[in-house]
Amino acid sequence: WDTQIAEDMLVAWFKQAMAESPDAEVGVFAQLGDFLHWDGWDAVTPASKHLLDADTRFPKLARVAIRAIRRIIGMLLQKHLRVQVIMAEGNHDPTSSVWLRELCAAMYEDEPRVTVDVRPDPYYCYEWGKQLLLFHHGHKRKPANIDTVFVSKFREEFGRTEFATAHMGHLHHTLQLESNLMLVEQHRTLASPDAYAARGGWHSGRDAKVITYDKQYGERARRTIPAQLVADSMARAA
Repeated sequence: WDTQIAEDMLVAWFKQAMAESPDAEVGVFAQLGDFLHWDGWDAVTPASKHLLDADTRFPKLARVAIRAIRRIIGMLLQKHLRVQVIMAEGNHDPTSSVWLRELCAAMYEDEPRVTVDVRPDPYYCYEWGKQLLLFHHGHKRKPANIDTVFVSKFREEFGRTEFATAHMGHLHHTLQLESNLMLVEQHRTLASPDAYAARGGWHSGRDAKVITYDKQYGERARRTIPAQLVADSMARAA
């Protein structure tokens, strides 16, 4: 696993996801945090200082991240009339998530079809008819008790909608919890585990999902696209 594999797999996943998903008016690019594995010159987690695998120098990592995001948003604009960008803060990249949001907003300030959520609060929402979509990495609140936080932060949006779904990352394994307020879903990652995760025994499947929501009825379709499927497609195309 390295930055080249990561970029190629991410872009290939989006190509596959858009090929398999129905046409939709809005595409939500829900980047749930930890887009950058480390957050500066030292390849460690910012808070706990856990040593992380680093393929290259940080300037190159930033360059690859920017290029990948531009490629993905460009692809989304070809499929959707409008694109909503969520660049969530993660525990691995709390600082970099700030400049990623601001950079995306600056890059697309003259593109009315792209909207970037630049609020510094690590809780995000997008309202789509009767469906409320909520996003948080998972480093501040756990799936079991995040529903009341979302309702508190987005009272008006929650009151206007009938369905609420929260999407989270962080722990890399699949989990679904349904409370009286909303459905909370924790997602896997496409990335391979690094040495820290492997040595710690934190293993999970690798995939990502494209989910289609209807303004009137909420979730209507989803496609799970495994990392191995994308890797096999890349190998056949090579």
